[in-house]
Amino acid sequence: MTDDPSDIRTSLGRNLTHGMLDALGRAIVTGAYDNQRFPTEAQLTTQHGVSRSVTRESVKMLTAKGLLSSRPRQGTIVEPPASWNLFDTDVLRWLLERKFSLGLLRHFSELRLAIEPSAAHLAARNADPARKALIATGFQRMCAAEEGDGDPLEADIAFHIAILRASGNPFFEQFEEVVTTALRTSIRFTNRFKGRSASLPAHRAVLDAIEAGKPSEAHAAMFAIISDVMVLIEEAEKSADPESRVSPGDLGRRS
Repeated sequence: MTDDPSDIRTSLGRNLTHGMLDALGRAIVTGAYDNQRFPTEAQLTTQHGVSRSVTRESVKMLTAKGLLSSRPRQGTIVEPPASWNLFDTDVLRWLLERKFSLGLLRHFSELRLAIEPSAAHLAARNADPARKALIATGFQRMCAAEEGDGDPLEADIAFHIAILRASGNPFFEQFEEVVTTALRTSIRFTNRFKGRSASLPAHRAVLDAIEAGKPSEAHAAMFAIISDVMVLIEEAEKSADPESRVSPGDLGRRS
């Protein structure tokens, strides 16, 4: 049985579009178009050797992500970082492909402080036995990984994502990708410090509070986990070169 030629063309076109999207998005976020005009669709089509429709769709997707906009008599322009959709998974990935930034890690951690303790609070109040079991499974994976059985990072992420889902709040569940990205960045940073792996007792405290239905204790325990990371970040920022620090208003500054 052969594939339908139209399906093959559709799949190929989709792959070309996403390939161009990734190339252009990465270039924009890492500063390749700083201080210069963004190419026209005709120029992009020639440069990347794709069809005009592929170029047009890629530009449309980048516009939806807040990276580009079209203005009369100005053509397509690169938007400032304040306009980017920072909750978009592609934008987050491109941001992390720049040189590591303590400021970006701090911003991620500040967001986690605003979300995850509240999610733990709600999980302790709302989670049914099945949801609590998934959190417990995440913790068991962390314990196994500590003994060399499994990936510690993936186990840690599974624990935190299970809590977001157990909150019963669909808006919190939408932060899964952000929390996952933040954890990957955070652990890459904390691993630079000898012995700074995820604290099993600290995570156990969160699990125990959720299983016991104690919202305030669950909130405090989760807050403590993320605050510990914030302390490390602040210590690193104090010892870093002042020029390498990033203020809240400089999130999008290229490095």
